[in-house]
Amino acid sequence: MNPRLADLLASTSTVMQNGAQTRAPFSSGAPLYTGVDLGTAYTVLLVVDGNGEPVAGAYEFAQVVRDGLVVDFAGAVALLTQLKQRVEAKLGRPLFEAASAFPPGVPRVEVRATANVIYAAGLECTTLVDEPTAANNVLQIRNGAIVDVGGGTTGIAVVEDGEVTYTADEPTGGTHFTLGIAGAKDIPFEQAERLKVDPAQQRQLFPVIRPVMEKVGTIVRRHIADRPVDRIYLVGGACAFPGMDQVVAEVTGVPTCLPGDPLFVTPLGIALQAKLESERA
Repeated sequence: MNPRLADLLASTSTVMQNGAQTRAPFSSGAPLYTGVDLGTAYTVLLVVDGNGEPVAGAYEFAQVVRDGLVVDFAGAVALLTQLKQRVEAKLGRPLFEAASAFPPGVPRVEVRATANVIYAAGLECTTLVDEPTAANNVLQIRNGAIVDVGGGTTGIAVVEDGEVTYTADEPTGGTHFTLGIAGAKDIPFEQAERLKVDPAQQRQLFPVIRPVMEKVGTIVRRHIADRPVDRIYLVGGACAFPGMDQVVAEVTGVPTCLPGDPLFVTPLGIALQAKLESERA
């Protein structure tokens, strides 16, 4: 991994775990850029400064979105409002605008629903970007495939000469991992979710989850067939489960990279998109 990328993702992970960098609060004049990722499993709010460095953030597990579609508008607004207030308290100043993103293939009416959640939470929605483009704001790859395994879907984007030339999105993601654990152990979904993210449990859960990982690999293999892909880059929270990159590489036959803390790659890219849009204005 590019050392600069490794440092950026490590810094992002630190910010998300701690809520903010120690140099907050910020003066009212310092430029800040906010990204909001309304995911199937996690809603993430992340702020970067004028240098594109992460400075504050918050996230929560919540099922207010399904397969890229807002299914609980009121719940999404309430959660995002809480995250906004937490980050504002860390920064010592209010946030006024944010960018967000959408999976490939989501109908435009649903994209507007995402923007409406942002507005209702008290933020001006400055831009909406597709998730693969957002992720590549961070990864900066010239050629390859970005595979975003979220809570409900697997999104694939083929990048050629730095441009996204093909996208697809299919059901299967981290929620299916959890459902597999719940079924195998005959336990409630919420308990299975806690087990899934517990490092002490992951080795013994791997055989239960592997078939879903293989399905993800099969989806990817089908969509990159006959396309110039010599490397796969995994992002999305589900990819954090140990062994995901090896299984995808085995099924596709393509070398597969896993950036540090893949849950935060797309949210960081969304915040960077907000910065890019501001600089272009």
